[in-house]
Amino acid sequence: MLTATATDFKNLGDTALAQHIAAGNTMALEALMRRYNRPLYRAARSILKDDAEAEDVVQETYIRAYKTIRNFRGDAKLSTWLTRIAINEALARARTYRRRAEIIALGGDAAPIPESAEDLPMPEDVAETPENAALRAEVRRLIERRIDGLPAVFRSVFVLRALEEMTVEETAACLGVPEATVRTRYFRARGLLREALAREIDLHLESAFGFDGARCDRVVARVLARLRNSTTIAP
Repeated sequence: MLTATATDFKNLGDTALAQHIAAGNTMALEALMRRYNRPLYRAARSILKDDAEAEDVVQETYIRAYKTIRNFRGDAKLSTWLTRIAINEALARARTYRRRAEIIALGGDAAPIPESAEDLPMPEDVAETPENAALRAEVRRLIERRIDGLPAVFRSVFVLRALEEMTVEETAACLGVPEATVRTRYFRARGLLREALAREIDLHLESAFGFDGARCDRVVARVLARLRNSTTIAP
């Protein structure tokens, strides 16, 4: 008799995956985690600006989702539902630990921002260099630093819209703000980054805040281990 693996579930739609997870299937949960690890990590990190804290938020999001997925009715996308859980958890941590990052009031007014980004150093010309691979990595780090440097209310909108390519409607639902606010904040954030990074932002944005390899496997393993050790979760 063949044993099901996470690979068997990777092509299932979100609704089918949710049904399997609600029935206690942790292989379906693993497939879901590998599908949404990166967007949830990016959303959490846009609030906390800390890799380890964001990783913890992703784990906690899946634990909460596993316990409550029976309540998911498909009125919104499963990705939106999960992202909202991650954002709420990240905001709670920001308030609790008073981290260096400013505490976000996503529905409030934005903090003052400069009229231009001329004070942000531009990267040097990157054309034709024997150290191209290393330079690409540095450009990626530069993008990440500039995203971290955005005012908090703009940063979360930018990460969801530009990096995760969510629609205005989806972003508004995740953050709990009007769609007009999403459009305005995204325009301002993109303007600042374009001034600072010019072409590089479009060329290298996809590689920012990756969640592949060891980090992805670590989150999957920790969540499954917590569920196996829980007396409240069916095996």
